[in-house]
Amino acid sequence: CAAGGSGGLVTERALPAVLLGVAVAAASLSAPAAPVDYPAVIPGVEVRLPADHGSHPAFRTEWWYVTGWLDAEDGSTLGFQVTFFRTRPDVPEDNPSAFTPRQLVIAHVALSDPAHGRLRHDQRIARATHGLAGADPSDTDVWTGDWRLERDGARYRARLDASDFGLDLVLERTQPPMLNGEGGYSQKGRLPSSASYYYSVPQLEVGGTVSREGVPVEVRGSAWLDHEWSTALLEPEARGWDWIGINLDDGGALMAFRMRDREGKRLWAAATLRRPGEEPVHVAPDDVVFLPGRRWTSPRTGIEYPVEFELRTGDMAIDIEPLMDDQESDSRMTTGAVYWEGAVRALQSGRPIGKGYLELTGYGEPLALPGGGR
Repeated sequence: CAAGGSGGLVTERALPAVLLGVAVAAASLSAPAAPVDYPAVIPGVEVRLPADHGSHPAFRTEWWYVTGWLDAEDGSTLGFQVTFFRTRPDVPEDNPSAFTPRQLVIAHVALSDPAHGRLRHDQRIARATHGLAGADPSDTDVWTGDWRLERDGARYRARLDASDFGLDLVLERTQPPMLNGEGGYSQKGRLPSSASYYYSVPQLEVGGTVSREGVPVEVRGSAWLDHEWSTALLEPEARGWDWIGINLDDGGALMAFRMRDREGKRLWAAATLRRPGEEPVHVAPDDVVFLPGRRWTSPRTGIEYPVEFELRTGDMAIDIEPLMDDQESDSRMTTGAVYWEGAVRALQSGRPIGKGYLELTGYGEPLALPGGGR
């Protein structure tokens, strides 16, 4: 998809994303080269809620990321993913034109649908101008066209009408947000500046409707929300990351990630574990281990992904298995990335103990973040 065309917003089925590149390039050529002043993520600065539910437009990149499992009234089991990115491009901002791409909003939506043997996926991108898209600094309210994610107290609502499917979901908070890292300062590499501000809202109760080929069905389930913002790009030797968020059946929550180098080895890792009724515990890098297991090769891209893992975080060891193997998303029209992102089960000794989502990036081309380079 691209910014341009009718009203400035089209889906992936229409104009190629090169048009957005033309808009960015035009802004760079038609204005003096004033450097973009991005703020740093600083150790010791904590996430403050509810103030930080809103957007942080001065930072380079930000995202609101919702994933979950749904049980439909027709008996099917579904996974869903909704992501809104806000990015401040590295282009001159003193161009007086209202069409200068000072802020961009990118949206992804996906539905893992094993009963139909496929991952449904759609994507959009637009400049945050003339009401086409935006991200409210005062609270979670981010949109592009008629796709929207917004917060009202302890409730979120996601409404996205995609190419051959749609979601209209209400997500109710059952637990307080969980700050990752040290008070929400989440380090991503050896340098203190390689970090983000990051919190999660696990164990969301979900209700609403999902439509497939125009046929709506009632759904209920559970979900996980991440909100993260940063200025730092990936460290030069980084290729991508593995990330997982799990709603544990006992009411607990586990977030874990590792950053990988060009040879697939760990550059950095961290985890946050919240046991029922307890405060979150930050797990140190050396105590987070992703052990890849069975692999799956995409018939479309030829990329090979490890779709099963043994995950060790401190004294906890769990096995990760996918709801379905083919959960590859091609977002080259918006973020330039192809990645695997899908619903997974967590097991111990073969016994299910939770459900979550796994994200695998950089297994094809090295990952490049929206709004900048690697």
